[in-house]
Amino acid sequence: MSQSAADAARSAGAAPVDQVAVRRVNLVRVLGEVRSAGPLSRATVARHTGLTRATVSSLVAELIERRLLRETDYQQDGTVGRPGRRLEIDGRGVAALGLEVNSRYLAAWSMDLAGRTLQERRLVHDATRQDAGHTIRALAALAAELIDSARGTGAHTAGIGVAVPGPVDIATGLVRSAPNLHWHNVPVGALLRDLLGLPDDVSVVVDNEANLAALAERGHGQSRAADLVYVTGEAGIGAGIVAGGALLRGSGGFSGELGHIQVDPAGERCACGRIGCLETKVGLPAAMRTAAPDLANGAAAGAAAYDPQEQATELLRRATAGDPQALTGLDAIGRWLGIGLAIPVNLLNPDVIVLGGYFAAVAPYLMPAAMRELRERAVAGDAAVCRVTGSALGFTAAVRGAADVIVEEIFADPGRVAAAA
Repeated sequence: MSQSAADAARSAGAAPVDQVAVRRVNLVRVLGEVRSAGPLSRATVARHTGLTRATVSSLVAELIERRLLRETDYQQDGTVGRPGRRLEIDGRGVAALGLEVNSRYLAAWSMDLAGRTLQERRLVHDATRQDAGHTIRALAALAAELIDSARGTGAHTAGIGVAVPGPVDIATGLVRSAPNLHWHNVPVGALLRDLLGLPDDVSVVVDNEANLAALAERGHGQSRAADLVYVTGEAGIGAGIVAGGALLRGSGGFSGELGHIQVDPAGERCACGRIGCLETKVGLPAAMRTAAPDLANGAAAGAAAYDPQEQATELLRRATAGDPQALTGLDAIGRWLGIGLAIPVNLLNPDVIVLGGYFAAVAPYLMPAAMRELRERAVAGDAAVCRVTGSALGFTAAVRGAADVIVEEIFADPGRVAAAA
């Protein structure tokens, strides 16, 4: 409800309006207007929102005090009167922290409210050989490092988003199952909050990595499609589904387990305990066994035999050099990938499928076979075959999406950011 609407309600004898709630809504409106169309003058913000100039000036003063907006140069509105100072997103005093737990690494990404990267870290960590408690303690130590770093720049970390490879109870931050980590019912959110000693005003949001990667792709990647499927390409295979511009979680928040759909009843046993899951055919370990067996068997030393990003780089190098094993292996992986992609194409009819992780790195060598298989399996024919593209965000998509969730929380409730001292 706008300020003018509140005045009208009182003059009509309606019940008293909660002015705090009205102001909170109007703070969101003004901040959102500058975010989407800025830099803007106060007069332009008033015109776009329908609020009075006096109301806008009061709201802007509060947002500047909270270091969410700042004034820049002057702008002439119309042909008469003195020019007004333009407003743009500031956000230097607010940091959002994204974390990711992967079977082979931990990642962290800190950004301010304007989307500027403050710091990013990636730590090789074999979560498959450590219990959940050890991994979360290592994650907390990484988080503490970035929180301290942000504090050194004058930024308060307003929240932490955490990406994990498995179904999550969003309301509680409980990871129900992460087969590749051997986790079951791990309270990641609560453990991180306790280890970091976070106050109540710092939120902790835990979500599936594919969901967060899909959000990051819409915010930072090459696709703004309203109907999008993001497919992770790491040890595990998951799908983040955006339908009608909103994340599709399912009734319990457990949608997107594309990697655990059976595609080969006579295939290998998956980490989830089932036979012939898509993950066993196209996950990164399967790709290494198929396209670079010497690395998969540990014949090569160093990070390329261990770190997923280095493995992807090595696969690309070999394919580019014309290595027959790499080319044949990636073609086989592409065929199975096409079989898997036909499932969301036939069920959801998306505008675009974005391939993340190692898929993005070696996409040119996967796509011919994948698209042939996809076209053969699309029930509605070529009309249903959507665009398939590699993500420009690569292995950073999930951790960036985790930070984005916190940024969106602040834009939805700017009043939670304290005014500068």
